[in-house]
Amino acid sequence: MGCDKKTVLVVDDDKSILRAFTRILQRRGYDVDVAETGNEALEKSETMRYDVLLIDVRLPDMDGTDLLPKMHKAMPASVKILITGFPSLELGVKSLDSGADAYLVKPVKPDELLALIEEKLTSKKRG
Repeated sequence: MGCDKKTVLVVDDDKSILRAFTRILQRRGYDVDVAETGNEALEKSETMRYDVLLIDVRLPDMDGTDLLPKMHKAMPASVKILITGFPSLELGVKSLDSGADAYLVKPVKPDELLALIEEKLTSKKRG
């Protein structure tokens, strides 16, 4: 992959999810950064550019759907994927209205996650 290595920011307050996602994504060749709060993600977005943002809906300091538009403003070209353990139609619609490119339900299967990221990156490139 060389210098075309894609960067991913995983925003989740669950350390086991951060570890699992980091391992899965690094094995596929992604550079991975993590944030445990919405504010930490916003701070990182001031100095870093990410190709993909994986954002949990329930964060300790704000809702993922509130973080989404802020991250979109900072990085409009990034692929934004919301992740939740508490799916609902209302949340799915709100996620997409807030600028999410996709919506995943926990527990997330590694193959599903990787396929979705690659599909969204490809369609962003074309778009």
